[in-house]
Amino acid sequence: MSGAGAADRDQVDGSGIRVAIVAGQWHDTIAAGLLAGAQREVERLGADATVLPVPGSFELPVVAKAALENGFDAAVALGVIIRGGTPHFEYVSDAATSGLTRVAIETGKPVGFGVLTLDDEQQGIDRAGLPGSKEDKGAEAAHAAIATAVVLRSLRAATVPA
Repeated sequence: MSGAGAADRDQVDGSGIRVAIVAGQWHDTIAAGLLAGAQREVERLGADATVLPVPGSFELPVVAKAALENGFDAAVALGVIIRGGTPHFEYVSDAATSGLTRVAIETGKPVGFGVLTLDDEQQGIDRAGLPGSKEDKGAEAAHAAIATAVVLRSLRAATVPA
């Protein structure tokens, strides 16, 4: 289950990788789907995960940064932002995106981006890895974080993977 243009989620050896799944709680159904997908992918790749719930997407960067500064090798940020009739959507989307980018750069550790920015609820249901969904963005974000952490581990050990 992946959308057009998505990379294949190959098998990566995630053993020894500690992942913080920072999960926004806004929109129960979509948020639960994202979290379940991320957890399935972490398990499939053999990494270890801890779920850190936060109220919404705005809170993702600060908790992701704290987790990465306190021993986690990677973070997976999951959230749901649905466009409404006010500029709130743009502010929260920008804060989450910019904040998570800064966290990755400042810590030198990967942040899998599983924040859905949606025009309507159906777009989220289609991407949340739920039964009948077309995509599994939680799993994709977890895979990206773990695969990047594996590359960084190799670089730090001075052995670049083939």
